[in-house]
Amino acid sequence: MARLNNKVAIITGGARGMGAATVRLFAAEGAKVVIADVLDADGEKLAAELAGKAIFVHHDVTSEESWSNVIAKTKAAFGDIDVLVNNAGVLLFKTIATTEKSDFERVITINLTGTFLGTKIIGEQMTARGKGSIVNISSADGMKGANGLGAYCASKWGIRGLTKVAAMEYGHKGVRVNSVHPGGIDTAMGNPYAEERAEVNKRYTMVPLQRVGEPNEVAQTSLFLASDDSSYLCGAEIAVDGGMLVGQYYVGFPGAPGV
Repeated sequence: MARLNNKVAIITGGARGMGAATVRLFAAEGAKVVIADVLDADGEKLAAELAGKAIFVHHDVTSEESWSNVIAKTKAAFGDIDVLVNNAGVLLFKTIATTEKSDFERVITINLTGTFLGTKIIGEQMTARGKGSIVNISSADGMKGANGLGAYCASKWGIRGLTKVAAMEYGHKGVRVNSVHPGGIDTAMGNPYAEERAEVNKRYTMVPLQRVGEPNEVAQTSLFLASDDSSYLCGAEIAVDGGMLVGQYYVGFPGAPGV
């Protein structure tokens, strides 16, 4: 399998979770991958596992200088950049009333500003060459509201809008920009207490597929958008959410058929 043969990809937040699953899948599909993350130990371990196919670069997505460093190290190791997956992000569970300004700004800066900088700085590299694919990882919560996730929802809605604008500004220059909207995924962020899958699934009875998602299921969607198989997709938003956004599956309500 070589859907990304001869392509060079940068994946932010690539040291663990959905990012690590994407790194492994891209490498298996023929890409040379840069794991860009602040988690040095995890990133170095993954790069060693994929020796020859990936390198790790310490990267703060909120820093323009750090983005320049990633570009320099990517080009030195592998050459020009074909794919960027803006995956790095943080989650904050707090009501609006209990969210401090500093809390809100941290989430917005990492999730949204980090994606903006990647889209802008790597996008400039891609448009100069006239080709490339940028995949922005938003969230199902970038398409709906969720109590206790004010800062997170705001950042993910922002990524959704930014993607649309970038698609319009970059598409005619040969660079496709699309967004992926994961629902609940079994990662350190989505399952912070490392509960057994069966236990986690009990909280997903309202979702049509009635289970939590797996990191590789998101990675497969990013692979499609990164590859030439999605050559006519630009500005698309793909929900990888088990049907969460379809609506709530009612169980136990009077009159509900429960089928």
